Amino acid sequence: MTKIKERFWIWGHEAGSHDNRWGLGGPSKITPAEGAAYLDMSNIIMVRSKGKPAPPFEQYPSVLGSLKQVVWSIVSPGGKIESGELDAVLDLARRAPNMCGVIMDDFFKAKPDEKGNIAAYTLEELKAIKKRLVLDGRKLELWVTFYTANLDLPDVGKHLKPCDVMTYWTWYSKDLNDLEQNFERLEKLVPSKRKLLGCYMWDYGDKKPLSIPLMEHQCNLGLKWLREGRIEGMIFLASCICDMGLEAVEFTRKWIQEVDEKSLCKHH
Repeated sequence: MTKIKERFWIWGHEAGSHDNRWGLGGPSKITPAEGAAYLDMSNIIMVRSKGKPAPPFEQYPSVLGSLKQVVWSIVSPGGKIESGELDAVLDLARRAPNMCGVIMDDFFKAKPDEKGNIAAYTLEELKAIKKRLVLDGRKLELWVTFYTANLDLPDVGKHLKPCDVMTYWTWYSKDLNDLEQNFERLEKLVPSKRKLLGCYMWDYGDKKPLSIPLMEHQCNLGLKWLREGRIEGMIFLASCICDMGLEAVEFTRKWIQEVDEKSLCKHH
């Protein structure tokens, strides 16, 4: 039987990536691999922040070698596309057998730009990227970050078609009160897409601690949806705040310890 915690992922950033940002303090010194160990997770999504980690990623096959699954970003936070970034990530994938996919973080814009674009890449560019994700017969999955606000973008469903996996996030913690209704909207938008629930451990939108009741609410909903087969995983953000003594992080760590021995049984 699959254990529930095998479906948990940590969102990885280099140490210090969130220091003195979004109302957080610092300095954080915990590495992505240490953050995964602290929360007892075997899967990681590595995302560049403040230009780090910078390519080439030569050390990472060994640094993250003990983890079961690795997904690496090809669109950095803020939607910035670095020249040669995809090439460097594909080179990493050739040397890292545990790498199973790439993710486009902050891929969608808050609203259409003057040209009507709603995302960092056009649909044609997305299709071209998808073709490059086959390496010697091994297929890397294309993941994407999706926020509650993106639900209202025009024709957003078309841009999601080439994507294999969606990660769904609630930027403002107050909106977690509507998580069930908003997730239902996502399901109606892309009923056949595989989905993971993104769980912030800090209220980045309002730059303040995330309350324990809301942290518990999203954790328990995610667990319920995992068992029902509505999602296939949960992501906890981020490794670089795991050594800041935050109440929501410590709650999450304890919550994971309490559920990690239970088997995942789907009920439809």
